Amino acid sequence: MNEFFQSLMSGGVAWDDIGWASVDTLLMLGGALSLTLLLGLPLGILLFLTSPKKLLASPRTYASVSFGVNILRSLPFVILLIAMIPVTVLLTGTSLGVAGAIPPLVVGGTPFFARLVETALREVDHGIIEASMAMGASVRQIVTGALLPEALPGIIAAATVTAIALVSYTALSGVVGGGGLGDLAIRYGYQRFQLNVMFITIILLLILVQMLQWAGDRLVTHFSR
Repeated sequence: MNEFFQSLMSGGVAWDDIGWASVDTLLMLGGALSLTLLLGLPLGILLFLTSPKKLLASPRTYASVSFGVNILRSLPFVILLIAMIPVTVLLTGTSLGVAGAIPPLVVGGTPFFARLVETALREVDHGIIEASMAMGASVRQIVTGALLPEALPGIIAAATVTAIALVSYTALSGVVGGGGLGDLAIRYGYQRFQLNVMFITIILLLILVQMLQWAGDRLVTHFSR
């Protein structure tokens, strides 16, 4: 067993490359997650409010938004990466590296997070909404003062799940030169058959996922009290 790990840790591992790839992965995750939460939260609220028997029920609006969300969710991320290359170049000037990976990450993560937000809002006790309406609260006041505070643990859990999904997306972005640990694993672990590099990138990604899950669980527990 010791010989196995020694063989993995030896053999020309470029630790500088692994360090920079880790930084790129964190930058991609941070930028994509921030924009995904910023765009996905209002989209999820819109889906909830316009759904049947809700505050702003609008079958046409809900059907249109839901259809668009379903289309984006149904596309495999690798295909989305390739299909968005012209748009990504238009927005960022490149389709490579951290900047080139963030737009498709946001487009892939936003509808996923929006659906989870809609589900979290549906779990709020309808009696709370009725009580707020009885006191004359506006739709905005109901959303900000009742729905979001009550659904906060569920929304945090949704953000955690989305963050973990984005980690896997950042790894896939390496297929088209998106940088990060996924790109390193493909160039060295797959194309050059360097098993040690592949092993290290897998361990780092697992550690990142575990840290995200731990932090999310702690926040959910805190805000559930």
